[in-house]
Amino acid sequence: MGDNRESQERPTATRRAFLSTSAVTAAAAIPLVGAQPARADNRWSDPPVDGPGRRIGAQRPSAALRRVLREVDADRIEADVRRLAAFGTRHTLSTQTDPVRGIGAARDWLFDEFSRIAAGSGGRMTVEKQSFTQPVSPRVPTPTVITNVIATLRGTVTPERVYVLTGHYDSRITDVMNFTDDSPGADDDASGVAILLELARVLAGRPLASTLVLGAVAGEEQGLYGSIHMAQQLKDANTDIQGMFSNDIVGASRADDGTREPRVIRLFAEGVPTSETPAQGNTRRSVGGENDSASRQLARFVDAVADNEETDMHVRVIWRRDRYLRGSDHISFLERGYPAGRFTEPNEDFAHQHQDVRVDETGKQFGDLPEFCDFNFIARVAKVNLATVWSLSEAPGTPRGVVIVTTNLTNDTQLRWQPGTDPDLAGYEVVWRETREDDWTNVIDVGNTTETIINLSKDNVFFGVRAYDRDGHRSPVAFPVPGT
Repeated sequence: MGDNRESQERPTATRRAFLSTSAVTAAAAIPLVGAQPARADNRWSDPPVDGPGRRIGAQRPSAALRRVLREVDADRIEADVRRLAAFGTRHTLSTQTDPVRGIGAARDWLFDEFSRIAAGSGGRMTVEKQSFTQPVSPRVPTPTVITNVIATLRGTVTPERVYVLTGHYDSRITDVMNFTDDSPGADDDASGVAILLELARVLAGRPLASTLVLGAVAGEEQGLYGSIHMAQQLKDANTDIQGMFSNDIVGASRADDGTREPRVIRLFAEGVPTSETPAQGNTRRSVGGENDSASRQLARFVDAVADNEETDMHVRVIWRRDRYLRGSDHISFLERGYPAGRFTEPNEDFAHQHQDVRVDETGKQFGDLPEFCDFNFIARVAKVNLATVWSLSEAPGTPRGVVIVTTNLTNDTQLRWQPGTDPDLAGYEVVWRETREDDWTNVIDVGNTTETIINLSKDNVFFGVRAYDRDGHRSPVAFPVPGT
């Protein structure tokens, strides 16, 4: 393994052959420890579960990733946020023809910036204005052209595998229909768009194994219209999106009570999938998969690769789709069956979101102005995004067709999955955890196979499967479904 291996050493797993004509392997289990009255009130505690494999560890950043992370520049991010705020208003319904004010001017500046960056990519990055006409709808009183500015950095090894990052470049103030007054939108969401520009600058000159799509979308404040269109276009093209993140309100580390958490970023990830069918719901209820959606596996992956001293950030994963009374562009992708999550700052100051720019009678400044942003914080959020998409791209794809065999009553667990096609795929690991744990705790290397038997009851713990390559990059976990 390369220097991206997990932080704990992997002891040789004890395995036994099973059906010599197949590629099935199994790991011997250590007997479970019995329950004992360990609590202070002398009530019986749950028995700790021991079993096959080793304790799981974080995936350490490779030397190449560490070098890339050091290139993120807070000064460039600040310049981008201030430039976007200087368009006066970026309301979706604002002017599209004024060269210096309104959403049209912001759209053209973004297109020019991404195009300038793409010029140094050796042809791997392309930039487009993705326009459509939104018909009359809530918050859109007349048919309105909405334009997303999308930069696509094509992968060099597995270009068919795609990861998506978005930020929305439209803005609003107190009255969501007021498209004439100043609406600087520095935190919401020039901060997210600035992260896209910074990642484009850092990655344009480097070969990335899988494809990265950076979408500066519009129409978010009026109803997610830009991201709905973008996600549907990708869906119609049968795009293999294996992960998507919205960066929305990622610009400040100070809460309305003055407290600061400059090294924490929240990641919202839903449990029950938005796109779940009735049949899938029946399966989920039968096996207890409420905490094991593809989006939550993606969030666990982010926690493993981007919460470290290199990003200088703690990723606080929140087990829900979004905050109360709010929603962002990741929902458009969730609705179409893609795993997705939302990054947003740890505590919010609502005086600087969705507010008219004004000073009240006490002298308090309202409005989403650049002076209330923390640009070093945004740079660290950019590093979290960068560590995430780099690690996703360099690792094998998430295993497909993972099945937990349920044809017979047994006290062990048989798993099957489809063979991966990544050129540097080296093998697979089975991960497991107690059902009451919120993250994977144990891992078993089962080698380059598509079937294994683990000497541990599927009725007592949760299982998953992930792939790894020759350099130790590991994929997100795939949660199995019952099958044969």
